[in-house]
Amino acid sequence: MTDTHPPVVLAGEDLETWAGLATVLEWLPPALDAPLVHDFDLTHFEYGILFALAGAPDRTLRMSDLAGFANSSLSRLSRAVSRLQSRGWVQRSQDPKDGRSTRATLTDAGLEVINEATPGHVDTVRRLVLDPLTTAQRRQLRDITLRIQQAIRTQEGWRPPRSIRPPAASD
Repeated sequence: MTDTHPPVVLAGEDLETWAGLATVLEWLPPALDAPLVHDFDLTHFEYGILFALAGAPDRTLRMSDLAGFANSSLSRLSRAVSRLQSRGWVQRSQDPKDGRSTRATLTDAGLEVINEATPGHVDTVRRLVLDPLTTAQRRQLRDITLRIQQAIRTQEGWRPPRSIRPPAASD
């Protein structure tokens, strides 16, 4: 029997658009990791965990909430937090309001690391993502990524608060 339907393929501008995005998706994570690993032995994923904790009240989040911020499974997050804990940057404790939940807290040493790592990370993000774009293209990229996120899932991903400040040293 002969199949009368042509194969479904991407072609032309659709293929070029997808190929460009797929390439960025492959190249960007290791490019973000490289300076953090080199300077702090810290992956971009781990940096994100420290960043989320630094911005949280009392520098503490439930692991389930932190997994949401990190767009991660609890098992992947738990392995990363274990590594950060072994370095003295994060502590885990039982949630006093719900003994079934575990909380992660950024230590003073972890705050120091995030404060030291942030300027270089910001420089990398600017160099790789923001500086090559015009202001209009930055807005377009923000709108495009939000639409793609919404197509992937209805629940909203982590978004920075409108008045986000860089992590600050504790008093």
